[in-house]
Amino acid sequence: MMTTQSNRPLVTGLILAGGQGTRMGGADKGLALWNGKPLVENALQRLKPQVETLLISANRNQAIYAQWGYPVIQDQIADYSGPLAGLHAGLLACTTPLLACVPCDTPGFPMDLVARLFETLQQNPAAAVSWAASGSGDHPVFLLCKKELASSLENYLRQGKRRVRDFLLEAGGIATHYDEEAAFTNLNTLDDLDRKHQVKAP
Repeated sequence: MMTTQSNRPLVTGLILAGGQGTRMGGADKGLALWNGKPLVENALQRLKPQVETLLISANRNQAIYAQWGYPVIQDQIADYSGPLAGLHAGLLACTTPLLACVPCDTPGFPMDLVARLFETLQQNPAAAVSWAASGSGDHPVFLLCKKELASSLENYLRQGKRRVRDFLLEAGGIATHYDEEAAFTNLNTLDDLDRKHQVKAP
């Protein structure tokens, strides 16, 4: 197994930017500006120190996303299947034992997100995945999973199932608790950006 100097298996980071942007009027959320830069760029900068390599999941504007210098992947499951389809594509493209996944629309996620998710997996070796949870509930798209989860996820999606948390539970996953409630605040709508005096990118 490929490992780091600290004996943690190598981790690929996946930024989910492949959504339809329904609540943003169809805009490409990953390219919306936050603090003067696209949300995807902020996510890349926060996740990069936590992993060994990065991927971007995007189903449109791939040429724009490629400008950040990381591989851009798209869903392999036909008929838009939500974040799990992006995770599935990430697992297929992943060349490391572990894949860490974050959405592009939560700019303040913890800088030790991956380390704490890995600690849970280390303490529960039979678990294939761990996801973040806080006082307000689960944040299942923030997760760390083993690459071998790809086949069971594909079977789940082929059955027409889409719920992220249901899949993680079905896979025998374990939640990791975080006290930083505000860290998981996401920007879902143009109003969320407007309240922060931000501007939507084309």
